[in-house]
Amino acid sequence: MADFNQILDAGNVENGVINVVVEIPEGSCHKIEWDRKNAVMMLDRVEPKIFAKPTNYGFIPQTLDEDGDELDALIITREPLPTGVYLSARVIGVMKFVDDGEVDDKIVVVPEDDRDNGNAIKSLSDLPEQLIKQIEFHFNNYKALKKPGTTKVSHWGDVEEAKKVIRESQQRWQQQ
Repeated sequence: MADFNQILDAGNVENGVINVVVEIPEGSCHKIEWDRKNAVMMLDRVEPKIFAKPTNYGFIPQTLDEDGDELDALIITREPLPTGVYLSARVIGVMKFVDDGEVDDKIVVVPEDDRDNGNAIKSLSDLPEQLIKQIEFHFNNYKALKKPGTTKVSHWGDVEEAKKVIRESQQRWQQQ
């Protein structure tokens, strides 16, 4: 497997089209993470089935969030995406999130070229309200069996707020 941080950058953040690498397919209870030191995907843990991911989950190359990991992305697609693929994705918003006292934001994206829906999804408001509720419920509760009350979705932000979070994460990457 290639080192995604060596061969990819964040993409065209100003135009809202970024590169995203898939770690966890939608519906999986395997917590797969990018191991930056060894440049491989690794299985960190297995979560209870009731906490399977409601969306595909990945990261944006050459970024660092405030928690010290690459900036996370929630990838909205009709079908699960396999671990280790990357895509050109359209930024549609951000889920501002705190995990165990640390900022751990999630950029929300869709494939840039989605001919299935005619590229209809441009912002969070284009997603079904029920999907937003399910994502929020998942992230507010997925650690409830082990560390209750340690995760909190603080709010949802628009495309401009998402791009600001990405730019700040790119600056952290460059300063490391």
